[in-house]
Amino acid sequence: MPLNLAFAAHGADDIAPDAGLTGLAGTLLALLELAGGEIERDAEKARMILRRASSILRIEVERRDGGGERDGSLGELAGWQVRRVRAYIDEHLSERIHVKDLSAVARRSTAHFCRAFKRTLGETPHNYVTRRRLDRAQRLMLTGDAPLSEIAIVCGFSDQAHFCNRFREATGRSPAAWRRERRENTAVLPLVQPLVDGRETIARVAF
Repeated sequence: MPLNLAFAAHGADDIAPDAGLTGLAGTLLALLELAGGEIERDAEKARMILRRASSILRIEVERRDGGGERDGSLGELAGWQVRRVRAYIDEHLSERIHVKDLSAVARRSTAHFCRAFKRTLGETPHNYVTRRRLDRAQRLMLTGDAPLSEIAIVCGFSDQAHFCNRFREATGRSPAAWRRERRENTAVLPLVQPLVDGRETIARVAF
């Protein structure tokens, strides 16, 4: 397999991470053959190619076993899969999130992904997504005055009624009651202001 130095100089991340063992072996073999051809002519170039081959192999091993964080052979998701799925969910909370999309992010079949997700995180993908939507909704309700209808859409619920039903199921309160209770119970804490006339002044602010 011919291989030029331009290919060898590419970063390890340029190698398709879902390539099979055959593809990985072919890539490493080509790099080793190239290094062998350069060893007499340019030792430094040969060392560079060998370092690249080593880097590719190390990254692939870490990817396959989750960087040592989790053993995928136990039926759980690997560490890199958990990170990518969580990031994808948080980035798309305002949209419809399908299990098939999450399984594609994790590079697993839908059935295998659902089993591994529940075994790893202790809940189904649907429940996890709903919980993340509610977490974001609570933050928005505490940090602003946006109407519940707007918060519902931003957090990926189909409408305000859908949001209220899911919120009540999770907290036992309606979103409006939950927000009102939190605001009524806010503590008033002292805040040290800059020096005025050589003395520190104390202002009181609600959190």
